Amino acid sequence: MIDNNLKYCREELKITQTELGNLFGVSKGTVSCWENGYSFMPLEKLITFSNQYGYSMDFICNLSHDNKKSVQIKNTDQIKIGQALRNLRKSLQLSQDEFAKKCNIPQSTYSHYEIGYKMITTLNFYSICKTYHVSMDALLSDN
Repeated sequence: MIDNNLKYCREELKITQTELGNLFGVSKGTVSCWENGYSFMPLEKLITFSNQYGYSMDFICNLSHDNKKSVQIKNTDQIKIGQALRNLRKSLQLSQDEFAKKCNIPQSTYSHYEIGYKMITTLNFYSICKTYHVSMDALLSDN
């Protein structure tokens, strides 16, 4: 299970699980799984929630206790997200293999994220940010 603040945010907004599910085209059960840490909200949906309701992704994912208004993430293009990941990795002077291993991500999967072939999963994005002490919001606002 993954600890997060999604339920807190939803309740503070006075939105039901059903209403949130309708917003994202998913069931109440899916929202419950996100809130209870059995799965992560897909990154695109997390960004939409953060932008729409003003919570930082770091707060929603429990990387920060500060729930100040998030930076508006305007571009969720997987190629630009890949470029941001590559820039982070290069700033740390790590190979793809070293960078990915530390986050328990297969190097081939990470490579697909970095070149923009695949959208990174929220769980892997969370793992990278937690491992390297980087803000999710800051990393995506740079793209």
